[in-house]
Amino acid sequence: MWGIALLVFREVLEAALIVTIVAAATRGVTRRGLFIASGIGLGVVGASVVAGLAGVIAGAVGGMGQEVFNASVLLAAVLMIGWHVIWMSTHARELSRHMQDVGSAVKAGSSSLAMLLAVVALAVLREGSEVVLFLYGMMAGGATGLVPGIAIGIAGGSAVGFALYFGLLRIPVRHFFSTTNWMLVLLASGLAANASRYLVQADLLPTLGGQLWNTSGILSDRSVVGQTLHILVGYDARPSGMMLLFYLTTLVLMVAGMKMVGRTPRKPKPDSSVGHVATPAAT
Repeated sequence: MWGIALLVFREVLEAALIVTIVAAATRGVTRRGLFIASGIGLGVVGASVVAGLAGVIAGAVGGMGQEVFNASVLLAAVLMIGWHVIWMSTHARELSRHMQDVGSAVKAGSSSLAMLLAVVALAVLREGSEVVLFLYGMMAGGATGLVPGIAIGIAGGSAVGFALYFGLLRIPVRHFFSTTNWMLVLLASGLAANASRYLVQADLLPTLGGQLWNTSGILSDRSVVGQTLHILVGYDARPSGMMLLFYLTTLVLMVAGMKMVGRTPRKPKPDSSVGHVATPAAT
């Protein structure tokens, strides 16, 4: 039972933290709850479909179909997070000034919300499909305590996600959007590095020097703290050169995009007094 609980906890934690950051990053935007809930629902449906096609996926691409599938999902999430971060770089000030009345900003940012719906759906899809596949293998090996193990894992992972969410809400509004933007940048960089690890496992990319260092003795990435840092900032105790390359490339590109968009001058609002001809006062 505890082995199942630990497995489910790890996968639920990863999905919960991604959903938490997305929910916090869209704080004050109306309909974000609907978008996030829809993303979770789509992810669950997708994970169910993947579970039904597990044999086909695992046998694809010379037996490396699961690795290629995981890498594709992660890279798609990186692209969508990048789009949202760049959009937020141009609208964060307006949102922070109008936290209680952002109706006009929602219309401009609806496509960004749709992107984050897809990020949530992809996160739930990947973690949900992995849970189903791993549990299938564990049950085939004689594991017991399926129902209580799943319940404990889901409760634990969700609790950590809620704790992070309410912690983020305590950040002052003037710093909130820049904080969550940077969290999304680090999250995307970690996802990109993880995608490269799957591609290396599938023999589609070289390792670029193999293992660069090993900090497992200081902080194991199998521990709860290590797993949390792995999800939030991409921590890996034994990274390869390719993982570091993907991480740094994603980080640099997203920061450069934020800087470029932030420096883009905005069109001044039309002055209502322009073109108005003063008339002499009646005497």
